[in-house]
Amino acid sequence: MSFKALIVAAVSAAFFGSIQVYAAPASDSAQTYYGDATSYYPDGGLGACGAPSQNTDLVVALSADQYDGGANCWRHIGVHYQGHFVDATVVDLCPGCASGSIDLSPAAFEQLAPLSAGRIQVSWDYE
Repeated sequence: MSFKALIVAAVSAAFFGSIQVYAAPASDSAQTYYGDATSYYPDGGLGACGAPSQNTDLVVALSADQYDGGANCWRHIGVHYQGHFVDATVVDLCPGCASGSIDLSPAAFEQLAPLSAGRIQVSWDYE
């Protein structure tokens, strides 16, 4: 390793050492999930990923299987329903959701269907 590369590695480690980076498993990027989508109201509270979210944010809570202990926090998912699409950011855990099912903020849900629909069947994948 050259001296310059050694310095860059040391500075990078010092600067980025406290930042956690989650790499998506290769198998997740190509997998499509199917399940129910419902809405929930973050109301500015802290999600399981540790940051507050608003009802107007395009955010999603995943089932315990897909939340994977927080490994998928901040990832984006693309949700499809009857020709409609929304890109939502993972910010929370949905403990009551079955594997593949998701809870969307009202703003995200309304990109797909009216809130009055209540529960819709969607497909989604990690982006």
